[in-house]
Amino acid sequence: MEESNLIKLLFVVNPVSGGNNKKNWVDAIHAQFAEKPHNYQLITLTGFDDHLLIRNYLDSFKPQKVIAVGGDGTINLIVSQIAGTNIALGILPAGSANGLASELNLPFSITESMAIIMANHTKKIDLIQFNNKEHCIHLSDIGLNALVIKDYTLKKMRGKCGYLKSIYHVLQLRKLIKTSIQLNGQTLIRNTYMVVFANARSYGSGALINPLGDLCDGKFEVVVVKELSIWELLKMLLIHAPFDSNKIEIFQTDEVIITTEKKVFFQIDGEFLGRVNTIHAAIKPGAVSVLLAE
Repeated sequence: MEESNLIKLLFVVNPVSGGNNKKNWVDAIHAQFAEKPHNYQLITLTGFDDHLLIRNYLDSFKPQKVIAVGGDGTINLIVSQIAGTNIALGILPAGSANGLASELNLPFSITESMAIIMANHTKKIDLIQFNNKEHCIHLSDIGLNALVIKDYTLKKMRGKCGYLKSIYHVLQLRKLIKTSIQLNGQTLIRNTYMVVFANARSYGSGALINPLGDLCDGKFEVVVVKELSIWELLKMLLIHAPFDSNKIEIFQTDEVIITTEKKVFFQIDGEFLGRVNTIHAAIKPGAVSVLLAE
């Protein structure tokens, strides 16, 4: 078969996601095409202008599939470039938590993951767009968890132990946030520890934050956490139980405007983005086609 007739695949490798060595994943990619006709390219992210690197390859190589070799942050970086196009997103779950891969029931073995990439079964899923700019494919939030992520990224300890250490540290600093929430024709005033913009159900740790989550329903949930304790977080992390319904409110919507009295920490798909005091979030139905098992 002529190379011009082959499906073009672009593999985007994040060498530092999850602190995991990606050599096995990269070797599996090369082995897949060693004795078969192929038309693929592999790029490695550096942490410097990665969005421009991906954009340049999209423009020059023009792939039909772009595959994230990393975690949710890597997926988000790719999605920001291919949302609303006909390019399919593939996932080789090589990150630390891999929340979206878990949500989509994707396999975690290299062989099974590559088989899905090489097939052509796709499903359209929704995105949340913030301030007509950033995209969220999984879970984002303001407040306490965003501060945990900021703290975690500054520490040398990785994995669940590092995450629990950051939770314990941040909980000592927790303060309620006076928050205005405009959605579904009403304005709500709440004192909260965090507000979650949930396209999915669970964080990458497995902690269930949004039992209503559905990646394909044209809606997202705004989860307002009014009370928070170390036990509540440990319960979510260790046994994956949801928050006590008496301590949270969940609102389903397709758009929300959040305003806080003071600037608060903000994260998207596990990436800390700084401080904000106003966020406009809106659903983008079916904005990305994801390669899945049939």
